[in-house]
Amino acid sequence: MKSSREYKKQQKLQQRGCRALCCSCRLSVSSSEEAAESSSASDRYASISSLAHAMVQERLGQMIREKQQLEARHKERRRLRNEGIKFVVMVAMEKSSYDPREDFRESMVEVILANRLQEPKDLRSLLNYYISMNSQDNHGIILEVFHEVCSNLFLYCKCH
Repeated sequence: MKSSREYKKQQKLQQRGCRALCCSCRLSVSSSEEAAESSSASDRYASISSLAHAMVQERLGQMIREKQQLEARHKERRRLRNEGIKFVVMVAMEKSSYDPREDFRESMVEVILANRLQEPKDLRSLLNYYISMNSQDNHGIILEVFHEVCSNLFLYCKCH
């Protein structure tokens, strides 16, 4: 049988609970009826309580590892998603032209090829940029030229 000092020390440890994981609750699997049994029964339940404590610790450790793995997967997905983001810096300048259609065509082809734009959202952004930076008088020309440029660049690439 354990001495009363060891028994009190064990009781104190049980009452502290799981300090490492901050649950601070008393870990025990014994019922109130069982607690009234003899001291030998208390020793047996103390070992069961230690087993329950170890099981709780293991499960919480597993939950922490799963959460860390999930966060690592999310971080990797964000990294991969951000690799695909392109930043296109364009500078608008005022220009008078005798052939705005040809100037828009050259400019669009240059931007698309230089920045390797292929995604519809990127092409839409480019079109919106041209529309927003030019007067309404040129919007029709911009739309026509944009359609021609995209048709020539992308249909030609898909056919060959």
